[in-house]
Amino acid sequence: MSGGPEKKSYEGRAITVTFEAARCLHAAECVGGLPEVFDTGRRPWIAPDRADADRLAEVVRRCPRGALHYELADGGKEIPERPTRITRSPNGQLTVRGEQSVQTADGPRTETRAVLCGCALSRRQPYCDHSGPCGR
Repeated sequence: MSGGPEKKSYEGRAITVTFEAARCLHAAECVGGLPEVFDTGRRPWIAPDRADADRLAEVVRRCPRGALHYELADGGKEIPERPTRITRSPNGQLTVRGEQSVQTADGPRTETRAVLCGCALSRRQPYCDHSGPCGR
């Protein structure tokens, strides 16, 4: 992950949603959870004011890969799950939910949700990008 993550923020009155496209592998938890907010056919595709901030935060937390994050207007942020849980898929992906520090090529990143590569063939190490056998 050289060059740093590319993130885009979508600011609403009560909540700002941040999207990191390189981390998204299209689980569609967002689109299925709040289609009035997340509409890939619209620009901008995230409209935070189309839902209650608490409901939107709940849907953002469903994003398994951590491509979506939020910050409430009052400064509130996602609280990591405790204890941290690590689940290994049959093909080797590691889904991690909870407080974590992930070492990347750009240095450590604090995360609350991530899917990590278990086969070491991802082009976005340590994150899974579905390019190796663990992502299939």
